[in-house]
Amino acid sequence: MKKNIFKFISKVNKKVLPSYSKQQLDLQKATNLQKAIIGWKLWVTKKTLNQ
Repeated sequence: MKKNIFKFISKVNKKVLPSYSKQQLDLQKATNLQKAIIGWKLWVTKKTLNQ
């Protein structure tokens, strides 16, 4: 059940949130908002894979 929820959230993130790897964003120059988005996407990915 939880895995399905995180898979859905992951798909929504992919459609809505920007991809910083495609933009070749330098993490040292990232704003706090960009870092928060990266952290959110990382957390959701980790939860999806661990369930």
